[in-house]
Amino acid sequence: MFKDKILSIEELRSVYAPPGARAVMKQRPALDVHSRAFIALSPFVLVATSDETGRCDVSPKGDAPGFVRVLDETHLAMPDRPGNNRLDGLTNLIGNPQIGLLFLIPGREDTLRVNGNAWIVRDAELLAALAVDGKQPKTAIGIEIKEVFVHCPKAFMRSHLWNPEHWPVAGALPSMCEMLWDQLPQKPDEFRDAQEFDRALSGLMEKTLY
Repeated sequence: MFKDKILSIEELRSVYAPPGARAVMKQRPALDVHSRAFIALSPFVLVATSDETGRCDVSPKGDAPGFVRVLDETHLAMPDRPGNNRLDGLTNLIGNPQIGLLFLIPGREDTLRVNGNAWIVRDAELLAALAVDGKQPKTAIGIEIKEVFVHCPKAFMRSHLWNPEHWPVAGALPSMCEMLWDQLPQKPDEFRDAQEFDRALSGLMEKTLY
């Protein structure tokens, strides 16, 4: 399928110019006042993990701004809110503690990247501090930061991600539940069609956010 593959770092570097000094110097081993503020305003983060064999996964996490808690200059805590219980990312961390985080702020085109090691934790005091509406997460991800840096906005500028004029028209794709209906080898007996399935699951998700 793919031809002329690049298989070495030396060959890769022969294609690209060296990174600029600013791109290298911006990397830091700990949070500063600006990265702390960025995390405090971020309601959404993409979490990258891989298992011991190298199998990768990226999972979206979101909540009120600052839901990822800064504990000190090199440690973060992220609550694991209710989801579909596949536990892909958490399972990966059991075999490989390395983690990558990409923090986003709506309307802002730069991002904050954090790389480090992470563990699944059940510290009672920490879980209590991460509760919402009196509901504690079952676990949290404790993160030890190894590197943190801001990432340039070019990807967002090219994609026009925050510009509604460039968004697809409503209905360009079926809803997630409608797609799931088509993908299921056996349809749930309690629903007559995809639309009824969509309404039921959408209502259930609203009730089980925490």
